[in-house]
This record gives sequence, C-alpha cells and structure tokens, in this order.
Amino acid sequence: MVQDFGIRSSYLSRRLRLTTLIRLRWLAVAGQSIAVLFVALYLKFPFPVSICFALIACSAWLNLLMSFRYPINHRLEPRAAITVLAFDILQVAGLLYMTGGLQNPFAVLMIVPVIISATSLPAYATAALGLLVTICATLLANVYLPLPWYPGETMQLPFVLIAGVWCSVVSALAFTAVYAYRVAEEARLLADALTATELILQREQHLSALDGLAAAAAHELGTPLATIALVAKEMERSLKQDERYAEDIELLRSQTERCREILKRLTSLSSTSEEHMSRLKISSLIEEVIEPNRNFGINIKVTKLRGEGIEPVIRRNPGIIYGLGNLVENAVDFARETIEVNWGWTDKSLEIIVSDDGKGFAPDILDRIGEPYTTGRDRETNEHGGGLGLGLFIAKTLLERSGASITFRNRNDPGQGAEVVVTWPRNQLMPD
Repeated sequence: MVQDFGIRSSYLSRRLRLTTLIRLRWLAVAGQSIAVLFVALYLKFPFPVSICFALIACSAWLNLLMSFRYPINHRLEPRAAITVLAFDILQVAGLLYMTGGLQNPFAVLMIVPVIISATSLPAYATAALGLLVTICATLLANVYLPLPWYPGETMQLPFVLIAGVWCSVVSALAFTAVYAYRVAEEARLLADALTATELILQREQHLSALDGLAAAAAHELGTPLATIALVAKEMERSLKQDERYAEDIELLRSQTERCREILKRLTSLSSTSEEHMSRLKISSLIEEVIEPNRNFGINIKVTKLRGEGIEPVIRRNPGIIYGLGNLVENAVDFARETIEVNWGWTDKSLEIIVSDDGKGFAPDILDRIGEPYTTGRDRETNEHGGGLGLGLFIAKTLLERSGASITFRNRNDPGQGAEVVVTWPRNQLMPD
C-alpha cells in the first residue's frame, strides 16, 4: 500500500495546477500589454500594434475560458498542460515575429513555458516543448518583421549577432530546463519519501495501540473464558448421555479451546521461541497455519506450485504465523466449499497464495483493503457476523514487517472468490 501511495503521489505531483498557469498568464498578459503600449505611445515606434494586441487578447481569452470551464484547484493532465504551454510558446513567438524576431531583446521569454514544464511535468513533455522553442527560434532568426525603431530608420543586426542570440536562447533553454527539472525531481522524491514515512509511522502507531489492546483483552478475557470452559465441562458431564445436547456441548467446548488458542497467540507474538523450534520448513509453516481451521466444514487444499531441490528452511516468526493464519481464517469464513493454499519458491523469492471460492472482495474498496477499519467482504451473507475490519490490517502489517509484499485481488472469473498473494525475498526469511 505504501508503494501504491508513493506512485499515486508521484503521479499527482507531475500534474500542473490550473491556477498556477492562469496566474502566470495574467502576469504575462499584463507585461506584454505594458511593453506594447510603452513602445507604441512613449517611444512611438511604428509596428503592427493591433495584431500584437490581438495575440495578447487570445491569451487573455484562453485564461477566461479555463477559469470558467474548470475549478480553480483543477490539475491538468500532462497532455492538456503540454497543449496550453505550447500555445504560450507560439503566442510569444507570434509577438516576436511582429517585432523583430530574435533581434527583440524579449526573445528569451520563449523559454519560460519550458521551465514551468520542467518543474511540474514529465521529462518527455519538457523535451517536446524545448524542441518547439528551438524550432520557433530557428524560424525567427530567418523570418520576421523589422524591429520597431525610429520612424524613417531601420535597425538590422548582423546575422552573426542574430545567430549568437539563437545560441544564447537555446543554451539558456537547455541549462535552465535541466537544472529546474533536477531540482524539482529531487524535491518530489523527498516529499514522496517523507509522506511514505509518515504513513508507515501512522500504521505502526495503529499497530502498537492494537498490541496494547490485544494484551489487555487477553488478560481480561482469561477469567470469563475459564469460567465458560468449566461450565461447559460440567454440562458435558451432566448431559453427555442426552443426544439432544451432546453435539452442541461438544461445539461449545471446541470453540472455547479455540478462543484459548487465539488468546495464547495474541500474547506470544513478541515472545522468543525455543531454539529447537526457531526454524521450520515452508510446508511445516503452512500446516501450522491451517491446522486450527480444518474443522469448520471447509475443504482446505494445499498445493506446491514450484520449487526444485531442497525445500527452504526459514526462521520461525510469530508475526508471519499470525498474519497467514488470519488470511486463512478470513478465507474459511467466506468460502462456499473450498479454499486453496498454494505455495512455492524460486532462487530469489518465496510465495504463498491463499484463495477461496466465495464472492470475493468488494470491487469499490479493493484498493483500500488492509487499511484500519476497512472490510472488503459482504458481511450480510456471512454467518460469522461482521467485524471491525482490523484483521486484515493487522495481518498485512505483521507480514510487511517480515519483508513481505501483499496483493489483494479477486480471482480471474467474477464472483469466484478472493485471492491474497504474499511474496518474500528469500534473504528476508533465511535463518542466520
């Protein structure tokens, strides 16, 4: 989940905010208007003022259109942002064409949209816009209207100087774009890492709180559970000859023992196992996990998918046993008839897949499974009743603590059950 969050965060950080473009364009419209008015009214240089204002009006019209069309906090998709920034480049190129091409000292402003792209868009977008600026600069070095100058006089710079201006524009474009991209990319990576760290810490705080609650629950439930076990034993002794109650009493005792085992597991998650029990094979681990879930009328199939040579021996980890046990228990709760536990290994990884033939995870919250207080199944048809949604969160966190990556998904055929894939790098589980 942390990884998925990081991907989404990185993707969103590469989408340009519409309000940023609108404000920058209003600044450009104001600056262009002041420059045109200053040259036309104060310096009184002759040039096509009306066409220049028409180009400026196009930029203002686009701003108004986007302001009314989208909410102010809208983030543009990369393609849309490229289109808008390309318009800005062409609009500035059009103004430069009317006012002397690369002889105009404002020619360097063509690179501004590329710098904006470098700070907010993917590298391919910046490269495409940079290529557009280079093409426009090349055309403006050869095709342009005369530079506005005093009436009756013509200002024509030598071609060598114009070529130098072209080189300066392209050099500034390359340097500033690469520099801005690297600085922005490092800032994005740092922000993503900080966000992911905060998310991990938040989840660890949740788990720490639940650890305390589990210990308290185990302590408080111990006494009433012992009383229930004693009463069940007395009932069995008194009514063992009555067939009407024998099956119910046996079920009551078995469930009491199961509760004891669960509480024992909760209180032993942090304990250290005996030395001779500190290592076990994968098949032994799986058998230990599924054994408490065999007597509930659900067929459990265990299949080895892959793996050659000697079966790996791994460190015993109570967190792994509890986490996998929770996944198997959840599958048993929602299966119709059968669950499957498939496992295998390669040279680099170990994999366990738990699947059932129930209705599967609810599609609308499939991407949020594993978060606290989120249930991914339809509890209405489950005879075991509802829950708080903490089971999968605890299982996922404990397994991820051991180095596993977990994927929750539905099986290939719709309505054919859920599937949980747990994968470890082999070096994470190998004994020292």
